[in-house]
Amino acid sequence: MVEDKFLEIDGHRIRYLESGSSKNTLVLLHGLGASAERWSHVAPLFEDHFRVIVPDLIGFGYSDKPTVDYTPDFFIDFLEKFFTASKIIKPNIIGSSLGGLISAKYAASHSDNLEKLVLVSPAGMMNKSTPALDAYIMAALYPNEINAKNAFEVMEGSGKHIEENIVSGFIERMRLPNAKLAFMSTILGLKNSDSITAKLQSILTPTLIIWGVDDPVIPIEYADDFVSAIPNCEFFRMDGCGHTPYVQDPDIFASKVLEFLNGT
Repeated sequence: MVEDKFLEIDGHRIRYLESGSSKNTLVLLHGLGASAERWSHVAPLFEDHFRVIVPDLIGFGYSDKPTVDYTPDFFIDFLEKFFTASKIIKPNIIGSSLGGLISAKYAASHSDNLEKLVLVSPAGMMNKSTPALDAYIMAALYPNEINAKNAFEVMEGSGKHIEENIVSGFIERMRLPNAKLAFMSTILGLKNSDSITAKLQSILTPTLIIWGVDDPVIPIEYADDFVSAIPNCEFFRMDGCGHTPYVQDPDIFASKVLEFLNGT
């Protein structure tokens, strides 16, 4: 059973979902402009194996959105404090897109504090925009049904129908106070941050990279930069998937991740 929970970090109310009762913990970190709901298709597939924790990153979802600079370092500091506040010790992490960048940077300086790491189309290498990312930014700044539906159709890259709750949930969250500020501040923080390349060699945690072959947001051509730089790294391509393969094919995604996390 999924529980909707809240905790406080530096005076800010942070929302997260929790399910499963294993002594082993799996943390799922969403991408830019998303929320814990983005993992709703795949999270149940991990519950029998892990205590599954899915936060709304500060600035997103239904967590507080303070007026601050949303830099990668700010998110890493948040993640450390979230682990402490929720009594998470040596978790496995799956990070998608922005969540992948945060996870990778955290792992580069905290490898001893992690079991295993899964990065899904991580941000951090691409230094230019794409039409799909431009459509997503437009939807965030002007959150209506036409813009949001168009953005998610473009980002998925498969031509499949986009669930109505994905579109309506995004619109609702982007209309919350300070949501646009947090979104754009995060983009600017990424643009002005140091390259992640040098840090990747410091990731000693066993790592799996998963990338949708048809990802139009962060194209799969950037995968090799991560795979070649991280010392102990595996790579899995997901055919017929765009930027969120855990939404488009959760069964295949979960199967590969569990195989990696369980060491089989």
